Amino acid sequence: MRVDPNYVTNLVSSLDQSQATEQQLTSELSSGVSITSLSQNPVASGENVLLLNQIQQDDSFTQSSSLVTSQLQVADSTLGSVVTQLTQAISLATSANNGTMNVSDVKSIGNQLSGILDEVQSLANTNYQGQYIFAGGQTSTTPFTTSSGATTYDGDEDTNYLETPNGQKIQLNVPGDQIFLSSGTNSVFGALNSLIADYSTGTVDASQAISDTESLGTALSFVSQQRVTIDNSISQLGSASDAMTNEQTQLIAAQTNLMQADVAQVSTQLSLSETQQTALEDVIAQLNSTSNDLFSKLPQ
Repeated sequence: MRVDPNYVTNLVSSLDQSQATEQQLTSELSSGVSITSLSQNPVASGENVLLLNQIQQDDSFTQSSSLVTSQLQVADSTLGSVVTQLTQAISLATSANNGTMNVSDVKSIGNQLSGILDEVQSLANTNYQGQYIFAGGQTSTTPFTTSSGATTYDGDEDTNYLETPNGQKIQLNVPGDQIFLSSGTNSVFGALNSLIADYSTGTVDASQAISDTESLGTALSFVSQQRVTIDNSISQLGSASDAMTNEQTQLIAAQTNLMQADVAQVSTQLSLSETQQTALEDVIAQLNSTSNDLFSKLPQ
């Protein structure tokens, strides 16, 4: 009878392989993860990398969305206060234009409008977390200053956008001059400064004052339109953020299914591996006890 001269070597090699398999299966049971290295399952490992990248993109967008949404909400609230101030200014101007006020009362209206101008300018210079929200891209520069009856803008025209993972671009700001110093009759500061000048002497040029009051009403409507732009951005961010959160939940579930160990299957495989290892150890022990005399194992 011919005996394989590598018999013992092969037994030891099989035992090493069985022990390695047992260690791997034990690790899977303890960690709950079926893939711990690329070599185990290159395809699944590659899919896991893709899932992780998408999860990270979604998470990054969600965090960014939360930050910019807070800023947009501040901008929306600020413009709401501006609308309140301008509504009051129009009411005061309308009273001054009816021709029943004396010089002192008209001057008082002018002074109140000056106070409203200061308040509106303060609102237009709102700073959120160290950045001026109506300065365009010049967020470290105070955007509006008033001198000698004229208000100037020191920001720029930059409009920022946040892109969602699926490519949608959401507007994050409206440059301040577009809101408060738009050309024509839409200029908030232009109309306010004109009305203040109209009432400064106490004598009202009714035609001019009425025209400037109407311009302020037009500017008020324009501010409300710009506020709609900001409200739309807040809604878009909310919807996009919800979508990314849902997608992230689905991706995490898919990743878990991909990487999670099948406990029942792994337990069965581990039991078989342990049985195999025990059998191999018994055979090797018997061989050692007879000084590797293979012929003693053959039938007589």
